[in-house]
Amino acid sequence: MQSQDVAQRPAPGSPADRVVDVEQAEAALVEHYPRLVRLAHLLLPSGLGRSRRVLTAHALAQRALPRSRAAAPVIPAQSTGRDGDPGYAYVRQRVVRTALEAGLPLRRRAWPKRAQLPPVLPQVRGLKLFPRSGGAEELALDQELSALSGPARAAYVLRGLERLTDGEVRRILTECGVEDPDEALDEADTVPARYALLESPEFDPCSLQARPTDLMRRRQHARAALVAAAALAVCGTLLALPGDGWGPDGAAAPSYARNPAAEAALAPGRLVRVSPAAWRTSPRTDFSAWSARGELTADKKLLRRALAVWARPGESVQVSATPGTPSGGPAGPPQLLYAGAVDSARVVILYDGLRIARYAEPKDGTAGAALDLARVDGASGAAASAVVLGRSDGNVRYLTAPWVTKATERDLSKPGAGEMALTLTDGITAPLASPATRSGACTTWNVLEVTDASGAHLLSDLGELVPALLTSGRPTAEHDPTGALGLRTWAPFACSLGEVRGQGVRTVNAWQYARQPLPDGSGTATWVCTRADTWRGDGSRVLAQFRTPGGLFGAAVATAGDVPACGPRDPHVLAGVLWKAQGGSWYLLAAGAKGTESIRATGGVTGSGEGSLLALRAAQGSRAELSGRLADGRTIHGLR
Repeated sequence: MQSQDVAQRPAPGSPADRVVDVEQAEAALVEHYPRLVRLAHLLLPSGLGRSRRVLTAHALAQRALPRSRAAAPVIPAQSTGRDGDPGYAYVRQRVVRTALEAGLPLRRRAWPKRAQLPPVLPQVRGLKLFPRSGGAEELALDQELSALSGPARAAYVLRGLERLTDGEVRRILTECGVEDPDEALDEADTVPARYALLESPEFDPCSLQARPTDLMRRRQHARAALVAAAALAVCGTLLALPGDGWGPDGAAAPSYARNPAAEAALAPGRLVRVSPAAWRTSPRTDFSAWSARGELTADKKLLRRALAVWARPGESVQVSATPGTPSGGPAGPPQLLYAGAVDSARVVILYDGLRIARYAEPKDGTAGAALDLARVDGASGAAASAVVLGRSDGNVRYLTAPWVTKATERDLSKPGAGEMALTLTDGITAPLASPATRSGACTTWNVLEVTDASGAHLLSDLGELVPALLTSGRPTAEHDPTGALGLRTWAPFACSLGEVRGQGVRTVNAWQYARQPLPDGSGTATWVCTRADTWRGDGSRVLAQFRTPGGLFGAAVATAGDVPACGPRDPHVLAGVLWKAQGGSWYLLAAGAKGTESIRATGGVTGSGEGSLLALRAAQGSRAELSGRLADGRTIHGLR
């Protein structure tokens, strides 16, 4: 059970006459999109069904901007939020309003509101999408929230997810047309304040699982679709004829502009190709020093299709991009890293100085082509050691840097299990188990270990094009965790990497910042902080984890996003947990990093102590706020 440390938020201070332009609101929507979709998902009634609830949450977030950019040059700002950003406050207000409307029952003799109807976009055909299943606590909280009225549910979520005061919640509900905000706040008080659960994967509509829809019904409709498919086939044949059609470009959309720069970027003959020996004398060890590898590097038709799809992907192309990655085509001729056959697909990997692009198409055609993009600006050394070539049957295959001399597979959760050698063929590894596509309970976490002239490095597949680099140690002195101490530090917390899958993570550091003797004398517990930093800079994730003696895995007891704690800018961290001794007594345990001179607990548990450790008697279910004083006199607060 986690201790709750609620920090006092500063009151918003935006002037009443402040305005927000459309570009500012759009920037806020793009930057905070995952949080806004989570907010909409939590506010929507569970009666919609899991799949429709997910799609409706995305639709409400995407419709939070004004309909016309030209007709609405300014927007009145209602309040501020997310570090004083009025643009975020505006789109949040729109999301809350439409989510409340979506929960209203349909009435006779009254036109339904747009939010009450199934979303036109986004649409997913043939699949049902729903978030990953949580534990019993998440399920219980969802059931309790579904029993609340829409305004009460909004009050609970705004308090817990957005950390708003009752006054701010009251003002937002009033602006959304709620007649009695005080009644909504009182009703929200009937649900225990388990706010940390709102951040769990159970309520994350951006990290989804897929299952098929009614297969029998789809089969019955298949015959009716044959006529349309035949018509499309005829049109496709005509378009593929020589001339100005898009046949040579495969699954790319029709060209909408012709200019010398765009044509140069799409010309296979102008692709940048690096000499195989260039990396030996290059002053840089990044993707720009990679040579072009693969047996299809001379296939100009394949390269042309890859470039065209990158510039203008057609409707049939499955496009994915890590958060914060621009999805447009290259500004000029990119660098070719790989072109060849991987399992049952033809794969092309390109690099434009900012992004890695992976184009894949089936060996027997272009239907089902896919384009994946990942931001890699500033990558060098170990961070530029490998790129994902493909995934199949729960395995992943990598293309490694030309300076990598050895590749092995290691189970990060079992430091004593040793490593298993992987065959390297022209820089391509043999398949190894990927934890990114695995579902169910986590018992192992396989990672890639690469060796070069500087030593060995650990890389973990997190479901993206570029694996995340793993490090360990104090944030100001991180190092590769390939030694015995680093592997032992990571082992109990390897499965926590699943919390940051698909978030554009660049590096993850594990730091054992404290050891605490347990009050009942049963041994010494360890405190570890894991920090995941992204390629785009924002979106970092910090987890404080607690492990009791003999425990196989650690438990995440506190988490925070976009904070400097546990990082090189602020190498300090403070967290607490409510712990039950073997004799049945409950304690509040708290630990800070080296340099913490005292810790104080207030709220449901009151007390203080000198030093970086604190243990206080507590009652089951108690909640406390933590604060600590550093040697330089600065005050820090516990992670939430």
